[in-house]
Amino acid sequence: MRTFPDDLVRAQREWSATYRQLADRPGRTELRRRLYRLSAQTFFHPCRHRRRPSPAAWWELREPGQAAGGASERLHK
Repeated sequence: MRTFPDDLVRAQREWSATYRQLADRPGRTELRRRLYRLSAQTFFHPCRHRRRPSPAAWWELREPGQAAGGASERLHK
């Protein structure tokens, strides 16, 4: 398992939570703004540009602490 910086993991968790909130309450301007800010924070993080992690490593970032399951398991969650 790869380790990501704490600030990147925190931003990704906040992004996921904000995305779920926006799905429940579409059209909320403050949630869209927060999601946009967090998207930029995760995409332009120095860790992402220093090395090129594999797609599996990014799945680990998106779902930390989960066992390496199949892609169909992740899609149905």
